[in-house]
Amino acid sequence: MEQPHPFDEIRYDKPSERVARITLARPEKHNGQTPKMLYEINDALDLAMYDDDVHAVIIAADGKNFSSGHDISDQSNLGEVRPPIMGFGGYGHSGPQGYMVKEQEIYLGFCWRWRNLPKPIIVQVQGKAIAGGLMLIWPFDIIIASDDAEFSDPVVAFGMNGHEYFVHAFEVGNRKAKQMLFTGEPIGAAEAKTLGMVNEVVPRGELESFTLAMAEKIASRPMIGLKMAKMSVNQSLDAQGIWTAIQSAFNLHHFGHANNRVIYGEIVDPAGREIIKREARASKDTSDRK
Repeated sequence: MEQPHPFDEIRYDKPSERVARITLARPEKHNGQTPKMLYEINDALDLAMYDDDVHAVIIAADGKNFSSGHDISDQSNLGEVRPPIMGFGGYGHSGPQGYMVKEQEIYLGFCWRWRNLPKPIIVQVQGKAIAGGLMLIWPFDIIIASDDAEFSDPVVAFGMNGHEYFVHAFEVGNRKAKQMLFTGEPIGAAEAKTLGMVNEVVPRGELESFTLAMAEKIASRPMIGLKMAKMSVNQSLDAQGIWTAIQSAFNLHHFGHANNRVIYGEIVDPAGREIIKREARASKDTSDRK
């Protein structure tokens, strides 16, 4: 029997032959992401990548919602959870320099690394995926959504341009990206599929079985073929300038943080917290009435 891996905020298992699964396991926090969770996801992805018996990976989540985004109550710094691994120096500096390095590592750095891992990675999404929650979806290859899934990035209310892995225009198109960001309104699963962001929409009760069946089908293909196909599609986006666009938006993101530090004494406009909470509650009330 496979030995369990010592993770605290995720689980790692193999639900089927040639398939590994990583499950976000903080349902009481709506799978809000701490640095510890993100390092554990990265470690689990490494386990799957270096296991030659694994041909496909599933990212799943416990509870009602896939992820509420960054857990902003967790203020741990790089080096406190574990040593940095992405090679960005200066994380110990105070002020904007040190904070930018933190986000270069655990947000932008991890997302870009995960996007370029060689094996197919499928995400199964239920409930809400808010802001940073999209950063555990958009780097990956296939998205299966339950019919109650919602995708949003409301952080313009924080005085920011959007979350750190800024691929919005590539995922939903430029005009919908602007609407999504300007209004903070969620995109439902059905609309996300019409936009090409989501591959399939299924009833919530079928989400796990449907995703596993697709992973099993993909995992039956030769690994070398899967790897080359993924590289070819990713490189098509590379040729369109996706990495340059992401870096440009990330730099603007940190102008936003620096601007908020000067005006409010913190990295976000504090008024945005109540705006986002109020609109999230309104969205919940609407979905509960359906």
